[in-house]
Parts: sequence; structure tokens; C-alpha cells
Amino acid sequence: MLTSQTRDEIAAKIFHCHQTQQQIPLLTESYPEFELVDAYAIQEQVVGRFAANGDPVKGYKIGLTSKVMQEMAGTDEPDYSAMPASFFFDESSPITRAQFNRPMVEIELAFVIGRPLDGAHATVADVIQAIDYVVPAIELVDFRVALGPGMQVIDSIADMAAVGGVVLGGRPRKIHELDLRAVNGSLLINGEQRESGCSSAVLGNPLTAVRWLASKMAAMGHHFAPGDVILSGSFLRAVPVEAGDSIVARFDNSFGDVAIEMV
Repeated sequence: MLTSQTRDEIAAKIFHCHQTQQQIPLLTESYPEFELVDAYAIQEQVVGRFAANGDPVKGYKIGLTSKVMQEMAGTDEPDYSAMPASFFFDESSPITRAQFNRPMVEIELAFVIGRPLDGAHATVADVIQAIDYVVPAIELVDFRVALGPGMQVIDSIADMAAVGGVVLGGRPRKIHELDLRAVNGSLLINGEQRESGCSSAVLGNPLTAVRWLASKMAAMGHHFAPGDVILSGSFLRAVPVEAGDSIVARFDNSFGDVAIEMV
């Protein structure tokens, strides 16, 4: 386990990378004593630095929600990170490539919390009651800790679970209006379908992922508050994007499209 001073130093480096679009080497290589508890502690410090600079938490992302991705990452559960308000982009405005290191995109469902939820003993029914509505979303993935052979899940966790941003769609739906296990989506880049998938890939049901996060946050002394946005996990593999790309996430169940331009 790392000392508190080393955690502080790493958090400062990662926060600096956010400001400068630079990267640092794998933490697991630089710090052999680096553990899971260090990763989440560093992540919390990075998020705290955003908040101290007037950029409060607006939501949370859940990653590694499929068994295949968990096996690839060498873990048996998802990971997560808080997301500052500046990570939320408007669908109507182009997104600048230069603010990212190695941008990739995923598609998923985002849940907006309508009432407080303490996840310590929450059931799926409790989660449903706490959710106001669900919207389609594009997640932008990015890396401040450089990708490389030997990368471990704790490298990503310290790096805010590799979140780069999120774009929410404009067609909210109520939970009771659809089967959350059967929402299909596809990702198109410049008009070409690159990936497709179903919401059942997210732990069988995205609500299961949201409940998992509520429980993990409760163990850390946190809970969902009204207005929080929860990214529940991707339907499909992340796809790299570059300046000039037109990106469309296309959903059924009357969700429609979420579209962005990267410039």
C-alpha cells in the first residue's frame, strides 16, 4: 500500500494530465506496492481537485460491466468513478479532439436520480424508486495513465476509470415504459456501423449495475443525490475516434439517436 504522500503526488500528476493532455506511465509499474485501496483513494483526490477548482461532481460512471471485459482486466467486478460537471458535453456543440489523449467512444444508458438513495441495503426496487428517468448516452473514454502491456484495472481506477466525458441524449424515458434488459444500440462512425449490442450485456440488466454502484458508494460513505447522472456501462467495445469523425449512437425503444461531431 502507498503512503499518503505518494497518493497525493500521484493525484497531482493525474490532475495535471487532465489540464495538459499529457500521460504518465503505468502506476503498477512505477509503484510495485500500488493496491486497489490506493487506486480509489487517488481517484477521490483527483475528483476533489476538480471540485476545489469549482468543478463539482455531477454523476458517476460504471465500467467493466461485462464478463468478457472483467476477464480481460483481471477482475471479477466492475469499477467506477465520479464525474465532474465539466465532463458533460452538449450534444449540439462540436467536441474538440485536442482536449483528449486517446479518445474512444461507447454507448450506454444513463439514469438520472430523482430522490436520495443510500445503497447500504438497497434492493433493485429501491433503485427503481430513486430513478427519475433514463436517457441514451455516448461515453467518451480517455487515458491519463498510458495504455501498455501489463496494465491492470487499478491503473484505470486511479485514472477516474478512464472517463473522458459524456453526452446525454434528449429523449428521456420512464423506467416503467421499457424493458431495460432489451434495449438495442449501435455505434456509427462517419455513417458506418462499427459495433452493436444490447443492454443485457450490462450485468444482465443495467439496473443491476446501478444497484452495485449504490452499494459500493455506501461502503465509501457516499450516496446518490437528486440530479446525479449514473452511466450504467457500455453495451459494446470502445471504438477509437479522431478529429473529423461524425459519431452516432442509435438506440431502439424510441430513444432515437445521440450524435456528436469531433473537431
